[in-house]
Amino acid sequence: MKISIVVSVFNEVRVKRALESILAQQHGHELEIIVVDAGSTDGTFAILEAYRERISVLISEPDEGVYEGMNKGIHRATGDIVGILNADDRYSDSLVIRDVAAVFYSEAIDACYGNQIYTTRAGRVIRYWKAGRFRRAKWHFGWMPPHPTFFVRRRVYERYGAFDLQYPIAADYELMLRFLFKHRIPVKYIDRVMVNMAPGGISNKSVSSIIKANIDAARAWKNNNLRGGLFIPILKPAGKVFQYTRRP
Repeated sequence: MKISIVVSVFNEVRVKRALESILAQQHGHELEIIVVDAGSTDGTFAILEAYRERISVLISEPDEGVYEGMNKGIHRATGDIVGILNADDRYSDSLVIRDVAAVFYSEAIDACYGNQIYTTRAGRVIRYWKAGRFRRAKWHFGWMPPHPTFFVRRRVYERYGAFDLQYPIAADYELMLRFLFKHRIPVKYIDRVMVNMAPGGISNKSVSSIIKANIDAARAWKNNNLRGGLFIPILKPAGKVFQYTRRP
């Protein structure tokens, strides 16, 4: 089994930490690391150059944002399984990929996800996002899996497409809604912390971003011809931040 990990980065020196967490994985499978840099100007690319021999594919060119960078990486991936790690995040321990690979031994499974914690720069845990088992009804109450924990067979991207760039803030939400809710791909929940995430993110860095993200979420339901999206602007923040998130 070959596993591809895509990292999209722009001016984020913490990418070193992300890369180290990938390279530390103990899994017994072929690992492909794909890094897409959007033309960093702050020293980030110098860090990437230091890891060039251990990076399978390194792309450095301007793009239209993080989701376009992720798409470039997905299109270059050759692994059976594709995961995406944000440049300022890291895997929680060295056995994450091992546990992910174990799920995909079953050909009946097309995707998996797990739990995620938010940590400060000093490493203090400030939030625990326990995703819980997949239930279709949860989507109507704002649920979604933590995207950095989401691993998918490459054939699913080939069949149903990658990130839709018309959703500049909530493309991850739309993609998972499309895969899991609309197309009902078989998915497995791994009940363990998989990713340490830095606080913030483009979808919740401000009130206006949260509003825009929820507008995008509602559009995602409508554009996928799904019923239920009208509830998302009210319920998605509560579902994502409070109802399905708890402190450890």
